[in-house]
Amino acid sequence: MTMNYHYYNASSRYEMVVEIANIALDEFKTHHTSRNYTGLVQRYYQLVEEDYGDPRAERFHLMDHPMFTFGLVAIYLSWVLVLGPLFMRDRKPFQLRRTLVIYNAFQVALSGYMFYEHLMAGWLNYNLKCQPVDYSDGPMSKRMLNLCYIYYLSKLTEFADTVFFVLRKKSSQITWLHVYHHSVTPLETWVLVKFLAGGNATFPNLLNNFVHVCMYFYYMMSAMGPEYAKFLWWKKYMTELQIAQFVLCIFHTLRALFSNQCQFSKFISALLLLNASIFFCLFMNFYMQSYKKSKAQQALQQQQQEKLTAAQEVASKADSNNNNHMEMLTQKLKAH
Repeated sequence: MTMNYHYYNASSRYEMVVEIANIALDEFKTHHTSRNYTGLVQRYYQLVEEDYGDPRAERFHLMDHPMFTFGLVAIYLSWVLVLGPLFMRDRKPFQLRRTLVIYNAFQVALSGYMFYEHLMAGWLNYNLKCQPVDYSDGPMSKRMLNLCYIYYLSKLTEFADTVFFVLRKKSSQITWLHVYHHSVTPLETWVLVKFLAGGNATFPNLLNNFVHVCMYFYYMMSAMGPEYAKFLWWKKYMTELQIAQFVLCIFHTLRALFSNQCQFSKFISALLLLNASIFFCLFMNFYMQSYKKSKAQQALQQQQQEKLTAAQEVASKADSNNNNHMEMLTQKLKAH
C-alpha cells in the first residue's frame, strides 16, 4: 500500500518512524545472516519505492532503477578524470568554436523553456510559502511531472560542459566544484522525478533555469570570439547570481521546515536545506578564492606598473643628465 507521508500528525509520524525502523532492522537481520548486503540494499530500495515512489514516473526511460543514472555518472567521471586526459595527452586542443556556440544556444533555449514551464505548470499559482506535491492525474500535475523529467534529462546533457573542457584542454576550468556539481545534480533530479515531481521540490529548479539562461548566454557570447569580449563585462556577477540562488533556496526551505501548517515533507525539506547549504558553501568558497586571486593579480600588476614607471623616471633622468653633460662639453670645446 502506498503511503502518503505528507499528512501525518506528530503522533502518527512517530509511529511511522518506529514502524520503518523495525522493518529496516528485520530486513538487516535477515540479510546479515546470509551476508547478502547487496540484496539488503536492493530490498531497502524496493521498500522505499513501494511506499513513496510515484507510479506515474514508471512510463519514463531510466526511471526503473537509480543504477542507470549512477552508471551514466560513472561514465562521465571516467571520461573527465581518466579517459579524456589520456585521449588528449598527445593531441592539440580542439577549438570547437561553432560547436560551442550551437551547444550554448541550445542550453539557453532549453533553460528558457523550462523556466517558462515551471511558471505555467505551477509557480504562477503555487503558494510561495508552502506547496505540497500534487500526485493526482490532473493536467497541471502531469505537466509538472513531464517538466521534471525534461529537467532531469537536461542535467545529463550538461555533461557536455566538462567534455568540451577536456577536448579544449581547459583543465583550469575543471574544478572540484564543477565536477561535484555535474555529478550530483543528475542523481538529485532522478529522485525528483521518481518521488517529488512538484511543489516545494521544484522551487530550486525554477531559480536554476533562470541562472542557466544567463550563464549559457554568457558562454555562447564568449565562444563567438574576442570581438564580443567588450559585451561580457557582467562576468563577475555570474557567481554572485548563483550564490543568490542558493540563499533564496535556503530561506524558502527554512520557511517550510519550521512551519507547522506546511504539509510538505519535513524530511525532504531538511534534505533540500542540506543540499542548498552545501552548494552555498562551495560557491562562496569559489567566489572568495577567485576574489582573492583577482585582488592579488591586481596588486601584482600595480607593483609591476610602479616599477616600470620608476625605471622610466630613472632612465629619463639619466638621459637628461647625459644631455646636460654633452652640452657642457660642447660649450667647453667651443670656448677652446
